Order: sequence, then C-alpha cells, then structure tokens
Amino acid sequence: MNDTPIKTLEHVRQFLNGNKAIEFNIEAKAVRYAWIQAMLLRFHYRQLGKAEKGLVLDFLQKVSGYSRIQVKRLIQQYLQNGRLHRRQRTVQGFRRRYTLEDIQLLAKTDEWHGTLSGPATKKLCERAWVRFGQSEYHRLAGISVSYLYVLRHSSSDRHVRQHVDKTRPTGSRLGERRQPQPHGRPRYLRVDTVHQGDLDGVKGVYHINAVDEVTQFEIICSVEKNQRTVSDSSLRGPPRPISVHYSRVPC
Repeated sequence: MNDTPIKTLEHVRQFLNGNKAIEFNIEAKAVRYAWIQAMLLRFHYRQLGKAEKGLVLDFLQKVSGYSRIQVKRLIQQYLQNGRLHRRQRTVQGFRRRYTLEDIQLLAKTDEWHGTLSGPATKKLCERAWVRFGQSEYHRLAGISVSYLYVLRHSSSDRHVRQHVDKTRPTGSRLGERRQPQPHGRPRYLRVDTVHQGDLDGVKGVYHINAVDEVTQFEIICSVEKNQRTVSDSSLRGPPRPISVHYSRVPC
C-alpha cells in the first residue's frame, strides 16, 4: 500500500474528506496488522488527544476494512503490549461422536426389527451392549431418542436400510349407500328390499323395488332368497323369481 503521502494528521483529514489520492493494496491479514502498527507509531497515537485519536481511528477503519470494534481491539492490544501480533487459532469444531459404522449398524438394526419407535430401538441397543455384550453397540447404547431420529434421516442410513411398503387395498364404492347423482343420465337406481317374514318355519320371500332416478321406470319383483343369505350349495345359479311386476311411474 502506497501511503507515503500521508504523514500528518492534516493529510489524514484530507484523505477522509476525499481530497487526497491513495492506492489500496492490503491483502494478507498479517500485512494489515503490520500496517496498523506502523500507522500508530507514525502518528504517535499514545500522545494524541481524543479528537486526534478519533481521526486516526476513522482512517484505520476505512483503509484496513476492519469494523470499528475490531480496530479498537487492535489499538487496545497495541497500547498494552507495544506491538500487534496476530494470534492464529484453528477451530476444529464439534467432534463427531457417532461414526459411519454406528449409523450403518443402526440402519441394520431397524431393518432387522422393522423400524420400531425411537425408545424401543434405543432399548434394543442398550440390551445388546449391557446384557449381551455386543461391543459394536457400546456407543449406540447411550444415544438419545431425539438424536437417534437424526441418524435415521442421514443419507448413510438411507443407503443401508431397506423398507418396503406392502400394496394397500383401495376401497370399492360398489354397494355404497348414498343418494344417486345421475346428472340427468338414466340407469341410476334406488333399490329397496323388504322381507315378507317366515311362516311355520318356512322362509318367506323377499320383495325388491328398484326405481330409476331419472326416468322413474320401476321394477318390483319377489325372490325366494336374498343373496346375502344364500347357502353355498345354491350359489350355482341366480335366485329364482316368484313374481315380477313392471310399471312406469308418471313424472
């Protein structure tokens, strides 16, 4: 960075007002720390008044690209130690407790037992380690129910566990008791069945009344047996009608 034209606080004030040209070229963080320290030494920051310190602070913030809080922190470090030193710290983050082998073992356990609930699966892992001494379950034995569900939704678990849903039957609407909606089309029937009753142990006949919802064409017939009460020996043919009466009801 070419900052040689800036040597006094007046030059700093002109730069902040936009009247002084300067070239920006600070890339590495270590270079920024060294430049900030050089500027504090150049302007004798310790000996400045409050207004001059604020002017230098604005200048360092604008050129370095750091926030005001960060620049103040660096200045405080300079005042305490007489120099700026960048402390490099690599954060490793959270350590992974459950390995890929644990996730695959959990997936196989779900596959063996049909994917039980979380508490039941947790109990299986505890029994496998505590009671049966299976060492591969020693980490899963202490897993929480909530994190068990997290592992179940991981991609590694889905690649191992295979779950097959059986074909579910679809309900049929045949024989459903509801008001017909013909929308002006014939062949939508209203059907009523009445049992005449038994006499001296002899089964009585069934009267069936069917009326077309649109044309009002009516069929009345009597049969010997209702289909729901027909025995297996009489399923070879249709029930025998005793009498049939046709009539057309006037609209």
